[in-house]
Amino acid sequence: MKTHIAFFDTKPYDSASFDSHNKDFDFDIHYYEAQLDKDNAILAKGSEIVCAFVNATIDSEVIDILAENGVKLIALRCAGFNNVDLQAAKGRIKVVRVPAYSPYAVAEHTLALMLVLNRKIHKAYSRTREGNFALHGLMGFDMYEKTAGIIGTGKIAKILIKTLRAMGMHVLAYDVYPDLNFAEEVGIEYTSLDEIYRKSDIISLHCPLTKETEHMINNDTIAKMKDGVMIINTGRGKLIDTNALIKGLKSKKIGFAGLDVYEEESEYFYEDKSDFVMDDDTLARLLSFNNVIVTSHQAFFTKEALSNIAQTTLDNIKDFVDGKPLLNEVKA
Repeated sequence: MKTHIAFFDTKPYDSASFDSHNKDFDFDIHYYEAQLDKDNAILAKGSEIVCAFVNATIDSEVIDILAENGVKLIALRCAGFNNVDLQAAKGRIKVVRVPAYSPYAVAEHTLALMLVLNRKIHKAYSRTREGNFALHGLMGFDMYEKTAGIIGTGKIAKILIKTLRAMGMHVLAYDVYPDLNFAEEVGIEYTSLDEIYRKSDIISLHCPLTKETEHMINNDTIAKMKDGVMIINTGRGKLIDTNALIKGLKSKKIGFAGLDVYEEESEYFYEDKSDFVMDDDTLARLLSFNNVIVTSHQAFFTKEALSNIAQTTLDNIKDFVDGKPLLNEVKA
């Protein structure tokens, strides 16, 4: 019998990519548009495997519903797993993820946010389309010899760091587990968070979301930063206290913000809300700043990344079905 998979939060590009790769696996995939939560978890009944994405709510209540209906595996098609109650799943449902799909995609998007904000390309684009070719208000700064502070030095950050070094930037880095060999190879310095806040012209976040890192960018840490600092977040939305960020933008302490993630993004990101009045006042305030760019969690979104996500997810599922060790299992 075929293995049944309940696939939640489906967009056209998801089904196209997974259907293409599934030709080699022949799983029976049932696609659902809704994000997985307590109200629709019952749809997984009859499926041994659930495939979910980054904004699914997989708390203890959802775990209970899935377990009661025979689900044995949650296959996350993303790297992050902070949305899963691993303690509730322990001993009942296994959880796997895609730890890396295209670090180049996220690193390149991070750099794009830096460049667009600095050179105000988003403003120039709007102006020239209206016949306004004036330069007033478009002045940027040379990134050459400026200092970038990189928090978290995993695969994505290392690609970004190499690019910034090639551009002639100084790089300060922080990681709980510093890679000193890498630092020596590319010519960067590991230092404290306080020094990064104090010395960096640009700060980019690439660390996981944990109890220790939640709201690490807050009123106190922003106060330590250079006036006019640029903050980039392509990691997790809750790394930044958004109200503190807005306060910093209003006071001009923060000169630029590039956000591919937002702490309350699940109601908006990946959806077309253009016909609705935005009822998230905080997000609406962020979007009102002309020195802020918000993209809809799209840093990963390349052809190569989607292909890698589908392949790794289906490989994870096949290993489970075949009773093999789960190389990408996440445990409590």
